[in-house]
Amino acid sequence: MRRSLAASLGLSLLFAGCVTQQPWTPTVDTYGSERAQFLHRDMNECRSLAFEVSGSAPAQGARGALVGGAVGAAGGAAIGAALGNAGRGAAIGAATGGIGTGVARTQQSEAAFQRAFSNCLRQRGHRVLN
Repeated sequence: MRRSLAASLGLSLLFAGCVTQQPWTPTVDTYGSERAQFLHRDMNECRSLAFEVSGSAPAQGARGALVGGAVGAAGGAAIGAALGNAGRGAAIGAATGGIGTGVARTQQSEAAFQRAFSNCLRQRGHRVLN
């Protein structure tokens, strides 16, 4: 039981870590902009600020996988106990809950990162297209 539970949680963390933050960069229209010369510097600073605002996606995904795995294991154990095998139910519940919650948290963090990055550039006077 412990081996399958550990394997399930490890697999959950692996999948959550695979959905990492891509090196996403917003598209900026610099045509006729007085701020075009500052774009590279502003992008670096805004990327750093966006990471601070959103938290890093892999860390959010890992936290989500752990919490989801624990909740899933508890629910799976209860269902498994009713069906006669609590250990197997806990392992299945941990894997399912961990992967689902980890992916969801990672996607939320990614969306927050993109929003913060774009807003920062707009506040600095750049025309962000996406």
